[in-house]
Amino acid sequence: MKKSLAAICLAISCLVFAGTRSTWGHPGHGTAGAKSAPQVAELMATAANRLLMSLTEEQRKQVVFEFGDEEREDFHFVPDKFIKPEAARKGLTIEQMQPNQKNLAKALPATALSNRGFLEAMSIMSLEQFLFELEKGNEIRNPQRYYVSIFGTPSATGTWGWRFEGHHLSVNVTIIEGKKFSVTPSFFGTNPAIIQEGPMKGTEVLVGEERMALDLVKTLTAEQMKKVMIPGKNVDEVITSDDRTAKRETFEQHGLVYEDLTAEQQQKLVSLVNVYLGRFQPEILQGTKYKGLLEDGKGLRFAWSGGTELGQQHYYRIVSPEFLIEFANSQNNHNHIHAVLRDFKGDFGRDFLAEHYKEGHTANNAHDPKP
Repeated sequence: MKKSLAAICLAISCLVFAGTRSTWGHPGHGTAGAKSAPQVAELMATAANRLLMSLTEEQRKQVVFEFGDEEREDFHFVPDKFIKPEAARKGLTIEQMQPNQKNLAKALPATALSNRGFLEAMSIMSLEQFLFELEKGNEIRNPQRYYVSIFGTPSATGTWGWRFEGHHLSVNVTIIEGKKFSVTPSFFGTNPAIIQEGPMKGTEVLVGEERMALDLVKTLTAEQMKKVMIPGKNVDEVITSDDRTAKRETFEQHGLVYEDLTAEQQQKLVSLVNVYLGRFQPEILQGTKYKGLLEDGKGLRFAWSGGTELGQQHYYRIVSPEFLIEFANSQNNHNHIHAVLRDFKGDFGRDFLAEHYKEGHTANNAHDPKP
């Protein structure tokens, strides 16, 4: 017997909150055994430096950029072929590494992502092999064409950043003084959304992002549906695309505000937001402006476009005063997901960095990058 959508969503919600436990097995968010943000920053710097030590001089030249290099904000989620004008990313690919280097490269995102987030990231990468075989050897599909880039000098107490990126995956982390973190833009995508054939048939990578949203929208009344639906033509893609800045004014016009939801619907919306925040370890979230998972949804606005059934084209967004979530499932017979978390003022750590430099930090300070 198939599980109901509500049962599936309840299970996902439990996993999201269970995911607030750190990867070291201690409960997160201020409990006695939890790692602190500085300890995670130290671990992250250790992972980055071990990778750098394993590389040749030529490989390091491909991986390392100045912190102030504009490349740090040049993120993409499409295959290299579609990136203009060079049809390629910058950085060093997993494919270009030796086996020991590949292990160390994957250890870097493991220091930031939660257990669930890391599983999703590795699963997204593995789907490239599925697409390669499905598309009869299409060369743009490659599970090892994921790039590592490091910006500045990795240090436990410094200001630097890194990116782990390829098709359908862009993890961007900025560390400020070893205490604060920015984790946006955070783009996860999956094609197919649900594998329809082969030995992995039924595999569904971004379960929460889609099913919890469908569960929420199905609880809305007819009057609420009038408010939540975006008028006009169906939205078929994330509007922010790979723009370096997400502009809040673009998204303020439509949607259902948090205060117009029932208590149950409010909890569902908060849980959906936490699917996106929960991609990252709780200690990382404690060092962001959000200070952990979302508890109060005041100020949220939820908007929808398209169908409300699994397998139908649909798009939704969640707008807050600080962040934006966008989700689209429209390609490949509505079996292809793009799901992104952006921050209006804080993508790539812009807000934290502005404070950092305002306080007088300059490139002359130890480990401090050029603004």
